[in-house]
Amino acid sequence: MSISTESVIQALSNVVEPDLKKSITELGLVHDVKVDGKKIHFVVKITNPTMHARKRMQEACAFAIERVLGREWELDVEIQALQKEEQTVETRRVLPGVKHIVAVASGKGGVGKSTISVNLAVGLAKRGFKVGLIDADIYGPSAPTMLDLTHERPTTVNVDGKDLIKPLENHGVKVLSIGFFTDSSQAIVWRGPMATKALNQMVNDTHWGDLDYMIVDLPPGTGDVHLTLVQAVPLTGAIIVSTPQEVALADARKGVAMFQLPTVNVPVLGIIENMAWFTPAELPDNKYYLFGKDGAANLAEALKVPLIGQLPLIQSIRESGDVGRPAMLQEGTPSVEAFNAIIDKFLIELDKRVKDKAPTQVVEVSMKYPEQDV
Repeated sequence: MSISTESVIQALSNVVEPDLKKSITELGLVHDVKVDGKKIHFVVKITNPTMHARKRMQEACAFAIERVLGREWELDVEIQALQKEEQTVETRRVLPGVKHIVAVASGKGGVGKSTISVNLAVGLAKRGFKVGLIDADIYGPSAPTMLDLTHERPTTVNVDGKDLIKPLENHGVKVLSIGFFTDSSQAIVWRGPMATKALNQMVNDTHWGDLDYMIVDLPPGTGDVHLTLVQAVPLTGAIIVSTPQEVALADARKGVAMFQLPTVNVPVLGIIENMAWFTPAELPDNKYYLFGKDGAANLAEALKVPLIGQLPLIQSIRESGDVGRPAMLQEGTPSVEAFNAIIDKFLIELDKRVKDKAPTQVVEVSMKYPEQDV
């Protein structure tokens, strides 16, 4: 009796990767299948490279072959660790099923980063995409207010025997924020390790399911939460938000520089200029550049990163966020037109990034502090 390599692969389709809960053939983890007489050789890559896990996988593969093809075969099963650069959306252990993870950052607070994050998420959801939002602005969470979820609390869901946080959902966006777990009037006074632990729980202890886009609203500046994020998840890219004024641009430069560090190496998809100008309703043809003209646009050109768009200072954007009805829901308004232009450009730049660059890897960073004289 002779068999084909296709028969071997079909037999192995019954073997499940224990961490990923899917067939090893469906995940593309079976390689180099060879049949030579009565000998069958193949390689299986797994996420857990411990000796115990390797042995369990060998036994599972041998059982599957014997069950489908019989006992007369001599097996040579090689178990290898799945390397980070080989991981795909389906095979990574962090946020499996999430296609694109995009960080929205700003060097300075008060530039509208959270407003843009929420409206970007809602706008993508309106276009039919599956979208999640992590409000990682630990010290000033605003997603609960902007998405009308201030008084809601997440529940838990049991997935494969493990209790995970179930995100809340509104306006088509799954969302999780530290604001759901604290009183709105309570000051969040946390040291760095507490903030990073909270972010890790929102990433690793939450059942996000399959998503096209995960938007991560980061705190202002460059600190512990930013470092934790690039260590925890493979970011597809980052967006920097700034107003045109020089004091904001100086910090925006630092934000771009952080993601472009060789040790971080996260592609910057572009810069969004918020509060670019003001047009009074009674003077619709006039533009008043209250914070300076084209500051972020010029910065994008100087840093050789795309300008994703310029968003005017519109009163209704602020008002809609305050009442939990993001501006993207106000059809036929200048706000929707401006945000749609930004979303169009965002999708173009993200598509370029995916085509032109290899997938981002999580960052291996060891924190070493200099010795100090006491």
